[in-house]
Amino acid sequence: MALKIWLDGKLVDKKDATVSVFDHGLLYGDGVFEGIRIYSGKVFMQKEHLLRLWESAKALRLEIPISIEEMGEAIDETVKANNLTNGYIRLIVTRGTGTLGLNPFTCAKPSIIIIADNIKLYPQELYDNGMKIISSSIVRNHPLSLPPQIKSLNYLNNILAKIEAIDAGVLEAVMFNHEGFVAEATGDNIFIIKNEIIYTPPVQSGSLQGITRDAVMKIAKKEGFKVIEQNLTRFDLYTADEFFLTGTAAEVIGITEIDGRVIGNAKPGRITKLLKDKFFEFANG
Repeated sequence: MALKIWLDGKLVDKKDATVSVFDHGLLYGDGVFEGIRIYSGKVFMQKEHLLRLWESAKALRLEIPISIEEMGEAIDETVKANNLTNGYIRLIVTRGTGTLGLNPFTCAKPSIIIIADNIKLYPQELYDNGMKIISSSIVRNHPLSLPPQIKSLNYLNNILAKIEAIDAGVLEAVMFNHEGFVAEATGDNIFIIKNEIIYTPPVQSGSLQGITRDAVMKIAKKEGFKVIEQNLTRFDLYTADEFFLTGTAAEVIGITEIDGRVIGNAKPGRITKLLKDKFFEFANG
């Protein structure tokens, strides 16, 4: 069955899902997006994802041409059309077709794209045995340049760090902010565990306020763990008892080595595995 894409109000075959070369999403990365999971036939935390999308758009003065309720219906229609029980949704709103100039107000109407398909960000072996990562030399965008809360189509900052990771023979890298504190990975939020306490960088450090991050924090607190949002340094990462990443596509994955420093006993830790299991229980419940 051909993949069906929701494009500006109707479902079309993948081969027919095209945008104009004058779309400012293509020309300038002017737009916003969300990645959303489907678990056991349900769109995971759809309301939270859509609220974040609307906030990102508002910050860019990008007016989404349909309501949140209509967007939810379009997502459900796209998932059903592709017969997905478990999978991944990429929801995109571009500025739309305009001129070759930067002026966003020349664009007549934003364009909406919904893709529902399967995704596997990392090999299963890395989920089972943990992943090695590096520190990136690419500094996270300054928050006064581009607020980290905006999930925009312009991901060059993250892509440069991803290239650096791949060149080093790994799949992820930690990005630091302009003050030298931990921000996030190239596409995931960061958690460490020290003496049974869970730490994660605050949004103000340059990290996206991840939906999966928030869910894992709530689960951890429910399980009786103390969760602290505070600035973290490279030293904190090197000396952590456990280390894991969260994200919509990544879900929950343990880190066993960074910059050649082994984390714990070089295997995903006890608390990491517990939170991973509890997350999937919650997501599929």
